[in-house]
Amino acid sequence: MVLRQTAADLAGTRVQRGATGRVLGHDPTDDGYLVQLTDGRRLRSPRGQLALRKAYQRNLAVEAGTAAVDGPGLVARHTIYAAVVGSRAFGLATEESDTDVRGVYAAPATAFWSLAKPPSHLDGPEPERFSWEVERFCELALKANPNLLEVLHSRTVLTVTPVGEELLELRPAFLSQLVYQTYSGYVLSQFKKLEADLRQRGEPRWKHVMHLLRLLVAAGDLLRQGRLELDVGPYRDRLLAVRRGEVPWAEVERWRLALHADLDDAVTHTPLPAAPDAARVDAWLYSVRARSAREALG
Repeated sequence: MVLRQTAADLAGTRVQRGATGRVLGHDPTDDGYLVQLTDGRRLRSPRGQLALRKAYQRNLAVEAGTAAVDGPGLVARHTIYAAVVGSRAFGLATEESDTDVRGVYAAPATAFWSLAKPPSHLDGPEPERFSWEVERFCELALKANPNLLEVLHSRTVLTVTPVGEELLELRPAFLSQLVYQTYSGYVLSQFKKLEADLRQRGEPRWKHVMHLLRLLVAAGDLLRQGRLELDVGPYRDRLLAVRRGEVPWAEVERWRLALHADLDDAVTHTPLPAAPDAARVDAWLYSVRARSAREALG
């Protein structure tokens, strides 16, 4: 372990920042640790003042460069695509609903030549907005991450550049039978947590329940049709009733199980390929980086 700032040992003697040692014990009552330094002295330190040695050295080495990386500025200057997602894209908005915006930015190739890399994702700067760097976006979308696929298929597009248009043309390359695993697996894991809420608090988070059911509806349609439709259409009233807590848990559970059964059937007849076209996406990403590098080098 490394001491992140100057402290005092148990005898009251000054210990310099960067001193190394090992943790002997942890006091959970105050989140403090007993540390023995390499010279044999001991001190007590809050968790926030300690760091793993390798992580400390790595972070210190790029500290100056990291400070120079303007994440919000990068996103603002290099966003290639942004769209509205969430309840407003699903047709489930109420008067209290926020407008959730998700975007993709392509950092210039030269930004990766520094010790301090561009952030793979970033909140803001506006509230309810989140952006991914294009490489990270592609990685997650190829795994059929529902959040990323929904960004690509939103009908309310706020920003799209020529490179963003190229990304949208790749939408079929991201779709595969992995949808069956990711969507159903996520819903199953989340329903276990909701059942714990039901036992402990007497009711689950109904808004979360609604969106999990919506995910299953969307996954079934995607597997059957080979396309992702975000608007819930005829399911709107029933889903909003779930959100308001008007549907008994037993009925919710029956609906969930029926939707899972529908997924099991849909995946046996789906037009989607077994795996995404990662080679096509990778070739496009390489092209984006190459064009950016040529532009920077003149």
